[in-house]
Amino acid sequence: MRIAMLGPLLVSGAEVGGARVRSLIVRLALDPGRVVSADRLAADLWPDDPPAHPQAALQSLVSRARREAPGLIASHPSGYLLDLPADQVDVWVFERLVRTGQARAALGLWRGRPLAAAEGLPFATPPTARLDELRLQALATRIADDLTEDTADVLAELEGLVAAHPLREPFHALLVRALAGRGRRAEALAAYERVKTLLDETLGADPGPELKEAHLAALRDTEPGEEQHLPTPLTGFVGRAEDLERLRALLAGGHRLVTLTGPGGVGKTRLALETASGFRRVRLVELATPGSDVRAALGRALKTADPVTALRGTGSVLVLDNCEHVVEEAARVAEWLLTEVPDLRIIATSREPLDISGESTHPVAPLDDQAAVALFGERAAAARPGAIGPGDRTDVARICAELDGIPLAIELAAARLRTMPVSVLVGQLGDRLSFRGGRTAQPRHRTLRAVIDWSWELLDEPERELLRGLSVFAGGATLEAALRVCGADVATLSSLVDKSLVGLSGERYTMLETIRRYAGESGEPPLDAHACYYTELAERCEPYLRTGEQVSTLAVLDAEQANLDAALEHTREPLRLFLARVWPWVMRGRRREARERAAEVLRRSSPADGELAYGLAEVIAGRPPSAVVRAADHPAALAAWALTDRLGPPGGVVELAESAVARLSGHPDPWTRAAARLMAGIVRFEYGRSGQAEELLVPALDGFRAVGDRWGLAFALYWLSLAAENRGDYAAALEFAERSERPAAEIGGLEALPGPLMFLVRLAQLRARSGDLDGAAAVADRAWEAAHKADDPLGIVRVLHAKGELARLSGDDARARALLREALALAATTPVPPQLEALVNVELARVAEPGPPLRRALELMEGGDDRPVRATVLEAAARALSATAEPGVVARIAGAAGALRDIPAVTRRLLAELGLSGRHEEAAAGAAMPNPERYALSPLSSP
Repeated sequence: MRIAMLGPLLVSGAEVGGARVRSLIVRLALDPGRVVSADRLAADLWPDDPPAHPQAALQSLVSRARREAPGLIASHPSGYLLDLPADQVDVWVFERLVRTGQARAALGLWRGRPLAAAEGLPFATPPTARLDELRLQALATRIADDLTEDTADVLAELEGLVAAHPLREPFHALLVRALAGRGRRAEALAAYERVKTLLDETLGADPGPELKEAHLAALRDTEPGEEQHLPTPLTGFVGRAEDLERLRALLAGGHRLVTLTGPGGVGKTRLALETASGFRRVRLVELATPGSDVRAALGRALKTADPVTALRGTGSVLVLDNCEHVVEEAARVAEWLLTEVPDLRIIATSREPLDISGESTHPVAPLDDQAAVALFGERAAAARPGAIGPGDRTDVARICAELDGIPLAIELAAARLRTMPVSVLVGQLGDRLSFRGGRTAQPRHRTLRAVIDWSWELLDEPERELLRGLSVFAGGATLEAALRVCGADVATLSSLVDKSLVGLSGERYTMLETIRRYAGESGEPPLDAHACYYTELAERCEPYLRTGEQVSTLAVLDAEQANLDAALEHTREPLRLFLARVWPWVMRGRRREARERAAEVLRRSSPADGELAYGLAEVIAGRPPSAVVRAADHPAALAAWALTDRLGPPGGVVELAESAVARLSGHPDPWTRAAARLMAGIVRFEYGRSGQAEELLVPALDGFRAVGDRWGLAFALYWLSLAAENRGDYAAALEFAERSERPAAEIGGLEALPGPLMFLVRLAQLRARSGDLDGAAAVADRAWEAAHKADDPLGIVRVLHAKGELARLSGDDARARALLREALALAATTPVPPQLEALVNVELARVAEPGPPLRRALELMEGGDDRPVRATVLEAAARALSATAEPGVVARIAGAAGALRDIPAVTRRLLAELGLSGRHEEAAAGAAMPNPERYALSPLSSP
């Protein structure tokens, strides 16, 4: 850990002097990785006597802290942040350890008064109180764990804690239990009476449930050593807090038989023992040996031939472990005991339910990500201290995910770190079934393969055949898919679910990856049947993507994406499935995925297998469209110009799109007519007659609305927004943009527009230009947070540009300059589109000396294809030159800008703004210039 605050402040590798500097580091460390505004910091550090210039004082303090502890504090336009993850700050690690039940490890971090370096400052008071409370909780947890040890230390510590915290009931309850557990029953009862009287006299309250339970335990006359007969665990218990809570609540609430079900290695036995340890009288009955005689095992555990008499009236909890090999006899014995012993409760573990009246089942799921990583870390540290380094976190998370969060698999993998680093272990995951356990492990737990063998041997041949068939599915399967592909029946599938080899999540049947691999290696899975089923599914769904059933159809395809990917890999007809999947990829903006699949399909196919599909794969892979693609009405063929960069100059793109509109104007399908108009409208705006794009976009919008296609609605509205912005109508542009967001969001399709972050940036800019500065600021803040969360440097440049424009429109030119220069500095180290860099320079020219940034913008856009951005740059140049250059020169530049926008009214408006309304001939000459940027550079370069 880099920063320790549970006691005097310690900063790893640094000597920090000065009370105020230490207080600054403490304040930032309370929010690691988060920006704390400069105003907030100043108020927290100087609560009573603020300096005359708080910002300057704060900057000086930060500079000093950076000198003494380099690399800790990062700047932000609105403040500062501690540039460390939370797990490098001891108070956050302490809190996590306490909340996950790792009390001993948490207390090991405690060195004294928390946040001592900021003692007396108001900001430190609440977190100090919280940390003190957490410490007391941790002490109670640790002491509860220590009560099994017959030492005077625990009693002495409890006596001190009770004296220091007389109204804290958990410590009194622990003291009563500790005294009773050491045979000092009278003292335990006396301790209870003392606290009972104290609570009554001080608060007028009775003892709580925990203290009452401790009192009842002390009143019982059974000797402590005779209560539980459970093996002492050799390792810590990680995770499962919710499982424990539910199981104990079930047993305490009248459920007398609770069966823990789940696949082998998932931790049923350990969870059952941990659950049982919370009860007073517990017996464990081991049934791990195939063919075990359940009654005989019960008699051995209870040391009697009459278990009913031995159990009756004792309120015992019986753990029947590993019932699956003797499930029928275990069910009969459990039913007999529950009938004969009314106060008996049973916890059973089995890979399938006992299926008797009154049974409550509790499926034991694999560990969640956090608990799995914690378990791996604990077992790895035992295998080889220091085995996991700071750079291994990603690999550890991957190992745990690949092993399905199965505790036994994680423990076996962690044990391998005795002989190899984490990075090598990642490469061994393909051989996971052979991971071996320790010498004393039961044979069925020696390897993962042995664990699954244990379940495989219990299956009949139809069950094995179905499990083998289900291994072909990736990401689970619906009932229809499972039955069609595997040729099985519902009863057999249900049996596999009961035996915890197949899971049921919602309406999908799933398998753990470890079981799936085992089953797949046991024979030949039905690859052809799987590929045929999912090819037919994709073909059935594809037409509905252009109707009002688009959302539900996309949901089906999303759920089956892993299966569709797997089918494409092993199908004998790759072009057929590829053709059915092209349009969903285009709709969702998944261009990279489409390119990768196209390249793969082209390697395995030829045009003879399907000319259109092959041609579209070529287009997506970056080749020019063939004659077949140019003449087709397939949705992806209409978008071919956007899927490849091999169409040559803009004229070729315009010709392709315009010819499609003419060719398909009488097409019987209204969606196809609308799509042709949309594509041609976009092409007009980007490469041709921008001012006439709306002539096609408006009817396209109407067409998509008529058929209920949300994708088409979102695209048409978005490009209408751009067209409105191009003619200077920012209110209309904002309205269109906001209207495009809803249909795009309904299909998860913001990625198919400019992307979620770019959309937020543009929304902020349009709101600002429309006069809604507060609304623009709120959206810009959302964009800023999203860009930093995604660690997206290009996105940060975009947001800085938008924030700079907003600052200028708000009248704060100094802040605008700072933000824009920060954007350009970041752009110098990050690949950014030339259009974006040009626009940042244009904005900087509005708040600084215009010459250098405008020259850079003109150089960037000279000869470019983005006509609206070129127009924006030329307009800025015309405004900057209007006070110094010849009127005719300015008019020519303004005319060139208007020609790029293709809207005469915009040219007239700009000329009027510049006082050049009579210069239409020069403007017309400028509109015909082949290289207006080069023309504009000359006067800007003059002294």
